[in-house]
Amino acid sequence: MMNRSSGILMPIFSLPSPFGIGSFDENALQFAQKALDAGFKYWQILPLNPTSAGDSPYQGLSAYAGNPYFIDLQQLYDQGLLTQDELDSAKYPWDQSTIDYGRLYETREKLLHLAYYRINDEKRWFVGEFVAKNHRWLPDYALFRAIKKANGDRPWWEWQDEGLRRHDHWALGTFAAVNSAEVGYHQFVQYEFDQQWQALKKQVNALGIEFIGDMPIYVSQDSADAWARTDLFEMDSDSHLLRVAGVPPDYFSADGQLWGNPLYRWDVMRDQGYAWWLDRIGTALTQVDVLRIDHFRGFESYWAVPAGETTARKGVWEKGPAMDLFNRVLSTFPDAPIIAEDLGDIDDEVRAFLNATGLPGMKVMQFGFDGYFDGKDLPHSHIPNSVVYSGTHDNTTTVAWWKTADEAQVEQVNRYIRYQPLDQKAGEAANDLNFCRSFLQTLWLSPAHLAVAPIQDFLGLGAEARINTPGTSEGNWRFRATTEQLQALDIDWIADMNKAYFRFNTRHASDTELELEE
Repeated sequence: MMNRSSGILMPIFSLPSPFGIGSFDENALQFAQKALDAGFKYWQILPLNPTSAGDSPYQGLSAYAGNPYFIDLQQLYDQGLLTQDELDSAKYPWDQSTIDYGRLYETREKLLHLAYYRINDEKRWFVGEFVAKNHRWLPDYALFRAIKKANGDRPWWEWQDEGLRRHDHWALGTFAAVNSAEVGYHQFVQYEFDQQWQALKKQVNALGIEFIGDMPIYVSQDSADAWARTDLFEMDSDSHLLRVAGVPPDYFSADGQLWGNPLYRWDVMRDQGYAWWLDRIGTALTQVDVLRIDHFRGFESYWAVPAGETTARKGVWEKGPAMDLFNRVLSTFPDAPIIAEDLGDIDDEVRAFLNATGLPGMKVMQFGFDGYFDGKDLPHSHIPNSVVYSGTHDNTTTVAWWKTADEAQVEQVNRYIRYQPLDQKAGEAANDLNFCRSFLQTLWLSPAHLAVAPIQDFLGLGAEARINTPGTSEGNWRFRATTEQLQALDIDWIADMNKAYFRFNTRHASDTELELEE
């Protein structure tokens, strides 16, 4: 069980960096130091999976692999794998407040290929050892990426070679022999990702900060996981999806959310002792300190939409494995540090399932003021065994939410948090920040063990800083905090709040200077 503490939500991709996207570099370590100085115990991140079209970390190319964009290019230079000119070519001399995924797609892989061609025999041995250690997923993933490239990056069900489409071992062996360099490249990238991530995590943990990671419940249709194990998903004999995942009409969308992920064949997984899930969760728990599982209610019952539908309206609820799965999870990983994301359309059966697991659920304070929800998201209704947020990556920022609320709702919010506007001479930005501070102080009073807020709310940022708008595909996952914004983060005020509400991280090592290990 968590002690009373606090955390800050900051995606890796949102960190400052000269290379167009946040990475496992000195900026990450410096942010961890700021988090510690502010009294936080936890740094929450979003999934680290490699993304595909749409750039969503919840539609990754693998449930296991890491995003190559997060590899710190400076460390590759330090290893002699990139030249100074190559390093300079990756720097972005323009706006650092957003991510240009198109440019990254066109340039980053070329640099990583150059680095791969220069590794020595010793490094190749270490990569081979890493591949052997991760034989459950890495060989398939590397083949998947290499075959995908050979097929013009088309999704796997459109590959020309039937044997490769169907994951035929003879066809895969033949392809691997001819394309060993490209397969080896993807193995190297995953090795380097793991080395850099684990080094950063070790340094951050030594400071006294723990990572809360995020696991999507579903995998993408165009993923190595779905391609390699079609038997585990609702597909016909030609690998066409039968039904897909989503949620019914809800707070975010009148048509529901049509995610399009393949649904699991829970009966097949049950007959295999849920080995796939135990391996996936076990691997994730070696990568982060606490694991948040997204859409946790889908284990109790999930929304199944016939393939081909254009909205999620015509789905049906189907029963999931619930405690049949989680009895095994919790017996395999006793006292597993798991957070259950139980947001959305929740009924008594889902509540009973969550209670049976004993895992902490989530509350979002923004939702507490909306009549759509049951009113239990406000701090006075919170329970200790929960994790509470001002908003999540799917919400707009608290300032933007407040500014678009109706007059009666604004009055209720202001009264509840006892917000007092500053003198108008202070300016709009100062009042926005003052409002956020009142909002966060009220949230921090909660009896919940853990309180978390996104970096945007500590900075008082508006709608321009939103990370994701559910049900849309454009303009998401691009927010970055600039160096100037992080310099303006009022560490002393946050530390005072954490102390006042007994959430301050007592493992305070602000006088410790740590550097990323090579």
